[in-house]
This record gives sequence, C-alpha cells and structure tokens, in this order.
Amino acid sequence: MVTAFSQNASAQFKEEAFTQQYNDDADTTSAASDTLFSFREFFGGAFHKRDARIGVMFGGSTVFIGAQQMYNRQYWKIPISYAGIGAGVGMGLHYRNKWKADETNTEFKKMSNWYFAGAGFVYWATLMDGVFNYKRSIPNQAGKATIYSILLPGLGQIYNGEAWKIPIYYGLMLGSVHFYLTNNKNYARYKWIHNQATTEDSGYDGPINASTALYYRDVFRRYRDYSIVCIIGSYLLQVIDANVFSYMHDFELSDDIAMEVSPTVISGDLQYAFNPYDPSPSLHYSGAGNNGLGLKIGISF
Repeated sequence: MVTAFSQNASAQFKEEAFTQQYNDDADTTSAASDTLFSFREFFGGAFHKRDARIGVMFGGSTVFIGAQQMYNRQYWKIPISYAGIGAGVGMGLHYRNKWKADETNTEFKKMSNWYFAGAGFVYWATLMDGVFNYKRSIPNQAGKATIYSILLPGLGQIYNGEAWKIPIYYGLMLGSVHFYLTNNKNYARYKWIHNQATTEDSGYDGPINASTALYYRDVFRRYRDYSIVCIIGSYLLQVIDANVFSYMHDFELSDDIAMEVSPTVISGDLQYAFNPYDPSPSLHYSGAGNNGLGLKIGISF
C-alpha cells in the first residue's frame, strides 16, 4: 500500500521550510544587518540616528561605557557610572601601591581588592541597567533574555517565565565549582608531595613516594580541568536555554488537530510515488500502469 500526503500540503510545506525566517517580524532592526556587530549601527544608535539591536548596543557598551544610557536617553546616569568606576580603580591603585611599599600590612591589599571589586560592580551594573531599560515594542526579546543570562545566570529564565529551571542550572554550576575546589586542593597537595620527594635534602620521609604522588597529581589535575569545562559548559547551557526558549515563547500548537484519510490515485509523475518501471513496451508507451492506488493522509493543526 502506498501512503502519501496531499500534493498541496507537500508544496506548502516545502515553500514554508525554505522561506522560514527566525527574526521577529516586528523587529525591524534585526533585518537591517546580517552581521553580529556593526559600528555604523552602534554609533548610529548611540547618537539616535537609527534604531539599534540590543546585542549591538550591549557589545559596544562593554568598551564605550555609557553608550546604552545614551541610546536610552538617560544621560544623567553616565557621569555616575564613570565616577564610580574611576573612584574604584583609583583607590584600588592607591592602596595597591601602599601595599607594595609595605607588604607586611595585608590590610592595604584587602582594601585594594575591595575597591577594584567595587569598580567592577559599577561596570556590571551599568551594563545591566542599559539592558533593563532597552525599550522595544516586542514583548519577549531573545536578545534581552540572552544578555540577562550572560550578566546574571538564571535571570534570562526568569525573564522567560521559566524560573523553575534556575535550581537545575545553579546546581550544575555550584556542583562543578565544588568539584573544582576539591580537585584543585588535592592537586596542590600531591604536587607539593612530589616536589618534596624529588628534591634532595628536603627531609621528606612521608608514606607517599614520588611516583605515587606524580600519578595522583596528574589525575587530580585532569579532574580539575574537567571541572572547569563543566563550569563553563553549564554557564553556556543556561545562556543558550534563555535564547532558544525566548524565541519559542510564542510557538504553540493548536488543540484542534485533525487527520483525514481517504483513498487516492497516485500519479506516476510524483517524485516519491512507489512505481516500479514496467519494461513492457505496450504499457510504457501507452501510459498504462503508471498510476498507483494508495491512501491520502492530511493533518491540520
């Protein structure tokens, strides 16, 4: 028995498959350029000469700090960002120089690290603010969900209304971090033992010899490297998840699914019809035997 979809349904499927577009029709800026980043689009958006995609503005703002605030017409935030970053970096360098002059005073080193961390936080907050205030008429923006997940893991899932995924991804990331710390600690331990066991006059007389220490050093170093791969992989996975499911947010199948089955005659000129060639000259030239009986199945949803 031969089964085939209707010719009209097949033609419609082929047409839709090769003309599918994955950019939102309402997002006019996404169709403006096929490149991931364009300086013309970035600077044009910053100076309000044209609309710019959120990814372009975010990427450019990682270097040109405050460009997103310019695009959002929130100019008053720019001096605050530069003042916070400048003060953090300046004070961090100040205390770092004081620590180098007196390395016995670890308090200077701590203060330096805190100020550098503060500058980094202001930089991160500036990027997050620019993404949060990026206004478009599109309700669910894949670019915004993706950048949210880049800046703060799990935030893209919250934006997509899928907060239940957060424990899964944080479990993967925190578990990977735990194994990294454990494996790195054991790697450092066996590395120290191996160095002591292979150094003359070290006075080492522990129960673990040099060859055993070398073996376990390499094992835990490999496990440590695997843990790093898992950390990066779980982080990228939640970014990809936020991007993909934001695109699929409006993808729905209707509950009204119907299937129609009816007998049909399949012409021999259909490409996928089962029609063995008959070498008989009378059949071949008369056209007889070129048709087949089968079922036509139509599915609508």
